[in-house]
Amino acid sequence: MPGDAEATRARLLAAATTEFAVYGLAGARVDRIADTSGSNKAQIYHYFGSKDALFDAVFHRLVLDTISAVPLDARDLPEYAGRLFDAYERNPELRRIATWRRLERGAPHPQLEPLLENNRRDIASIARAQTEGHLPDRFAAVELLTIVLTLAAMWMSQTPELTGVVERLSRARRRTVVVAAVNAILAF
Repeated sequence: MPGDAEATRARLLAAATTEFAVYGLAGARVDRIADTSGSNKAQIYHYFGSKDALFDAVFHRLVLDTISAVPLDARDLPEYAGRLFDAYERNPELRRIATWRRLERGAPHPQLEPLLENNRRDIASIARAQTEGHLPDRFAAVELLTIVLTLAAMWMSQTPELTGVVERLSRARRRTVVVAAVNAILAF
């Protein structure tokens, strides 16, 4: 039954998201994913082929969900950074899995085409806004996008020693700082 297959696949992806966020690719265990999802290891291999492919499927889904939920608005990069911060706060697994991916699957691992396409589109949109005079051009479009993405994720990228102090700041304050930092960078 197609509904059962999709439900099983969804349960496997949800369980794998949690497992990979906590343990990364190397530390994740297929048997824990199967147990958590109420499935078995054979279903993981049937639907995804390997643990590596399951990791890629999890990351792919998280990226597509985020791209869809938080489209770039080149004319309002501060608020875009704020919305991206909100998305990271709602889904901390994304940042954790992206970090694991960088650490464990860096080059020459194949890059994710939808993310590459989204980056190309965002860079072109920023470059267009710069050409039209809506954004300063002291940074190249790719530099500006990188700065905005980094600032949106900055609170989740700190050492545990700083995170303990940062967590005393309210979520609203952390978001305000992200938006204000991007505004400061864009000041003409």
